[in-house]
Amino acid sequence: MTTDQKIWFITGTSRGFGRIWAEAALARGDCVVATARNTDALQALVDQYGDRVLPLPLDVCDRKAVFRTVAAAYEHFGRLDVVINNAGYGLFGMVEEVSEQQARAQFETNFFGALWVTQAVLPLMRMQRSGHILQVSTIGGVTAFPLFGLYNASKWALEGMSQALAAEVREFGIKVTLIEPTAFATEWAGNSAVHATPRTEYDGVRQQVLGMWSGQTPGQPEASAAAVLALVDAEQPPLRVFFGDMLGMMQAEYGQRLHDWEQWQALAIAARG
Repeated sequence: MTTDQKIWFITGTSRGFGRIWAEAALARGDCVVATARNTDALQALVDQYGDRVLPLPLDVCDRKAVFRTVAAAYEHFGRLDVVINNAGYGLFGMVEEVSEQQARAQFETNFFGALWVTQAVLPLMRMQRSGHILQVSTIGGVTAFPLFGLYNASKWALEGMSQALAAEVREFGIKVTLIEPTAFATEWAGNSAVHATPRTEYDGVRQQVLGMWSGQTPGQPEASAAAVLALVDAEQPPLRVFFGDMLGMMQAEYGQRLHDWEQWQALAIAARG
């Protein structure tokens, strides 16, 4: 290991973004702690890159396991430069349709899993006085869509926590970036997704939403690798960055918010007494 190599810790590296970003880091000469529920899927990385890959089994919902795994990664490589909270999955279901178990499981992985990893790496990064935490959010982390209410909610929680975190750790040389992808051709909507039992009352809005998404051309996950490398190499990375052309939608979204706040400003002032 050389001083110019970055040490990455990535959750959910068996496939999708996590796998592509791990491969990109390794291809340019960095070292990667690749975590997944089943490390059998990581053997090809070990075969190709040898001891620059440390495959570790990890269920991010298990807080104690997260702390043990982060400690083992730090002991192995001696530092952690880039930490990517990528593990997560999609939950399809109207708010009324989602069960308690499905809702809690969604937050356990998408929010609490990222929180546990973040808490585990912070003491090490503070000691280093450096580090970059990348949280994989979604365009649904800054707006919300029918059929994805609980998924969006888990990412809104991640966004709020991460914005506060960025201000808390800036003085220690730690950077935080929220990646907000639009639709990509990954397994997010495939085998890894969970679907609530549909209610016929929502058939109309369900068809509208699915029609809207099916009409989009998904992004190519491999193209995101160069973007992630640019982020981790940036001197001043952004707190938030879209992966996909969503600026127009967000300008309209936030323009409407400002309009509503301005329209109801008198009531807002009166509410304070």
